[in-house]
Amino acid sequence: MSASGSPRGAGRYPGPVARFRQLPLRSRLAMLTAVAVAFAVALSAAACWLITRDRLTEQLDAQLSTVNVSDNYVQALSAYCNNPGRVRLQEPTPYTIQLVSAGGYVCTSPDKAPLPAQRADIAVADGRLDNTVHVTRDGNGAEMRVWTKPFPGPLTDTEGNRLAISVALPMRQVTDPLNQLALVLLVVAGVGVLGAATAGLWVARAGLKPVDRLTEAVEHVARTQDLAIRIPAEGDDEIARLSRSFNAMTAALASSRDLQQQLIADAGHELRTPLTSLRTNIDLLVRSEQSGRPIPAEDKQALLASVKAQMGELAALIGDLQELSRPTAPGQSAVAVVALHDVVGAALERARLRGPSLTFTADIAPWYVRAEPAGLERAVVNLLDNAVKFSPAGGSVEVRLSGGELTVRDHGPGIPQDELPHVFERFWRSPSARSLPGSGLGLSIVARTAEQAGGAVRLRSADVGGTEAVLTLPGAVTPPPAPPEEPPARPDGGG
Repeated sequence: MSASGSPRGAGRYPGPVARFRQLPLRSRLAMLTAVAVAFAVALSAAACWLITRDRLTEQLDAQLSTVNVSDNYVQALSAYCNNPGRVRLQEPTPYTIQLVSAGGYVCTSPDKAPLPAQRADIAVADGRLDNTVHVTRDGNGAEMRVWTKPFPGPLTDTEGNRLAISVALPMRQVTDPLNQLALVLLVVAGVGVLGAATAGLWVARAGLKPVDRLTEAVEHVARTQDLAIRIPAEGDDEIARLSRSFNAMTAALASSRDLQQQLIADAGHELRTPLTSLRTNIDLLVRSEQSGRPIPAEDKQALLASVKAQMGELAALIGDLQELSRPTAPGQSAVAVVALHDVVGAALERARLRGPSLTFTADIAPWYVRAEPAGLERAVVNLLDNAVKFSPAGGSVEVRLSGGELTVRDHGPGIPQDELPHVFERFWRSPSARSLPGSGLGLSIVARTAEQAGGAVRLRSADVGGTEAVLTLPGAVTPPPAPPEEPPARPDGGG
């Protein structure tokens, strides 16, 4: 015994359930099928054996109950039992016939083993029972089926006790066929269970072929990182649904990986341009200092302004990338009730600073939405910045918020119809806007923020030149009531 009281080595060998779970799935299915069939066959065989036994016993009882023992034979048997040496019975019979007295005395036909009198036999003899049937063993140990009924005549034993007649036949008339039937049922059950196990193994192999293909596909993906593999899915069963789900999962993973690679490539391309310009300008400043040939003051100021602008562009690009990399799953961001009209008002103030030569007109009605405050503010700012960037000097920007629909309209060159489907793609920039500052991520952030808030955003060409951006968000004119605050708990834990 160990210190914990359990036998040393306990738990080293797995139990039968654990060993069963370690088997392959097809082996477990074959074993379960064999066990189920064996159980069903055993129940059927037992029911068949019991029904046959009852029918054979009923036939034997009916045969015993119809035996007509003549009065002469009974009187001769009684005389034989009283004087066995002087009286000889001439009537042969296949039955064991004996007389049972109310006192328990028995008189058995010659050449037959006596049957012990049972209480029920004595009860029939003294008139307490009409008849009885039971199983007993004779003097030779043979199992006998006994039918006892009262003797209607005036015959009594030497002591004057009334008599009953017992008629018996060997039980082997029932047990021998039952033993043969049990042997046949055992052989049939064994063959059935073996066949069921074989069929179960075959069915398991055939039924698990799609699972094997799925397993091979998963192992192939894990080994090679190849997400282009697809599994044929036929029908509407669970395996087909699993195959279609796997195909959809691999397609989504492949698309996600492609988007990730594209994002990395696009981000690298977008970062390379300002970094190259920064490096060039800084190299010029460094060589000027090392060579002792100073750059003219105006050129130096221009270089420093360019470096500052490129650093701001890098910071904006990195901020946009961080915004896009944030989780999009529900519940992973701080969602709150936000006054959209206040957000639009604050964004308008920032836009006026960035476009001092532009004229802004605003028609803002109250509207409250459930969204992430920082993300919503960034999305609205991006829409206004986009309008400021493409508006000509002295132009105007019209902002309107009504019924949860924010409309921002500029009077710039507009967007061609063939480019509208691409405006919300990451890093996509119109060929006519490649020279303007920006990372191509602003509208992507707007689209993602609108989707997270349950809304949508779209761009369309205005009637008379320019572009109109429409951001639709679900909400209400009045803020929803705040949930009631729970009262602070008392120090003693009471209510």
